[in-house]
Amino acid sequence: MKEYNIAIDGPSGAGKSTVAKLLAKKLGIMYLDTGALYRTVGLKAKRDGWKEDNALVSDLLSATDIKAEFSGGRQRMYLDGEDVTDAIRLGDVSDYGSRFSALPCVRAALLGLQRRIAAENTSVLDGRDIGTCVLPNAEYKFYLTASVEERARRRYEELRAKGEDVDLDRVKADIAARDKRDMTREISPLRKADDAVEIDSDNMTAEEVAERMISFVKNGRSA
Repeated sequence: MKEYNIAIDGPSGAGKSTVAKLLAKKLGIMYLDTGALYRTVGLKAKRDGWKEDNALVSDLLSATDIKAEFSGGRQRMYLDGEDVTDAIRLGDVSDYGSRFSALPCVRAALLGLQRRIAAENTSVLDGRDIGTCVLPNAEYKFYLTASVEERARRRYEELRAKGEDVDLDRVKADIAARDKRDMTREISPLRKADDAVEIDSDNMTAEEVAERMISFVKNGRSA
């Protein structure tokens, strides 16, 4: 099969990263975690106390070194030379990443990197604007979603497994707030691409979702 790209979009907690990794493994292709790029910016913003000002952040980003490297089948993120692969998964770094991803300068800075990697590799990319903005011509597009309640439960269990003391209602409120922010931002808001297949994962395992996506890929169509 010729080189191709698979775009998976959807709200926070829908299982995009888990499914994308599984899909990439089953198909023997590369997985690019685009969310990790934004979380890395979020970590920098949190550490240095950045304000959500486009002009200011644009200047700060120009002096920030963000790299994605692939080793042993895993994507590692580097911030100013430091391996932050694990650090960007802790606490409220994801929330910082979401907030700063709304800034035009941040999206512009990371857009070229995502497109370059995708152009050079048959790959799976997941995010919130992959099929609508980053790779509008991707051969296969999916919109993976789930109810707020289910997504909150998954996130709660994930954080608890990491030893974090969290409240389920707070997690649910945070996810709902993030949905609103992601769907109403001016730059590349979260939405389903017109030619994407929508999959509700409420009552599906990651394995089942991946197999359904593979069936579309093998049939040479995504919609």
